[in-house]
Amino acid sequence: MFFILILIIIVLLLIIFYDTYKIKQFDFIKKINNKPLQWIISLLPIIIILLIFNYVNSFAILIHLAVFFLISNLIVYLIRKILKKEFNFYLTGILAISFTTLYLTIAAYIAYNVVETKYIISTNKEINGPFKIILISDSHIGTTFDGNGFYNHIEKMSKIDSDLFAIVGDFVDDDTKKEDMIKACEAFSILKPKYGVYFVYGNHDKGYFNYRNFTANDLKNELIKNNVHILEDDIIELNNNITIIGRKDKSTNRKPITELVKSINKENYIISLNHQPNDYDNEENNVDLVLSGHSHGGQMFPLAYIGLLTKANDEFYGLHKRGNTNFIVTSGLSGWATDFKTGAKSEYVVIEIK
Repeated sequence: MFFILILIIIVLLLIIFYDTYKIKQFDFIKKINNKPLQWIISLLPIIIILLIFNYVNSFAILIHLAVFFLISNLIVYLIRKILKKEFNFYLTGILAISFTTLYLTIAAYIAYNVVETKYIISTNKEINGPFKIILISDSHIGTTFDGNGFYNHIEKMSKIDSDLFAIVGDFVDDDTKKEDMIKACEAFSILKPKYGVYFVYGNHDKGYFNYRNFTANDLKNELIKNNVHILEDDIIELNNNITIIGRKDKSTNRKPITELVKSINKENYIISLNHQPNDYDNEENNVDLVLSGHSHGGQMFPLAYIGLLTKANDEFYGLHKRGNTNFIVTSGLSGWATDFKTGAKSEYVVIEIK
């Protein structure tokens, strides 16, 4: 882990150097006779970005700027070859900054604009009519909305007639403020699904670095106060032949799915709430539907594909079927630490089982 951290720092320093070097190619900077001053002026935009944005947003901007400098270099090279002419202005820099600004502006809109995604699933099991689930995950309160913003999103969802409301982890984050956590928990009290609101913990919910001013127990108490059922390797049987399994997060010591399903009537339609989409081999054919989040749909391209290659996730987004089991991974209401989404949308999910 230490060597990975060192490698990341080295890569980021190289990106900062590259961006600074490319900015230094602007004509008004090249005309300055003092070379150290050229570097200082070129570094100023980088420093401003680092001061205005948090470190994750800052590096997202700088990485994309470096990528678009490389792309712009190629574009300008091809234009010169085709047109057989030189430019008397720094076209590469203009293109790189323009592309980065446009691309990340769209990415910010996608991150902040929460949409509804619908899935219809068929089953041969008897469930006494259609069963509708609203699924949310990865709200990471404080990233793209505060407690009031989350309340507004839930208020919109409360108008949907549903049987069950599922929250599959990473509801809060390390830098979520206590007042925002409380307000967000209060939002759940306005929901009226037929069989209730169910919650499983994600890897961020109990905290990593103790930045926030509330404990995991405070969160638990607020959820319970607002009629949320917290499931930690627990099984709930509903009275229409549906069974809910709420699994502990993969990052904790939890029971295997094979042990959890032993006592369940296999004629029931079995739904597993599992924050991380990781245990597909064991869940396949043991349950009927698995609902997950965690991956944020990839959030920033190409992280989703890296997650698959490294086997960090079995899938990163959407509806997938393996054997007799359907798996749904939501990209989440928000994302972790950054205001941008270039690999997925922000969403809540409505699932109808027929």
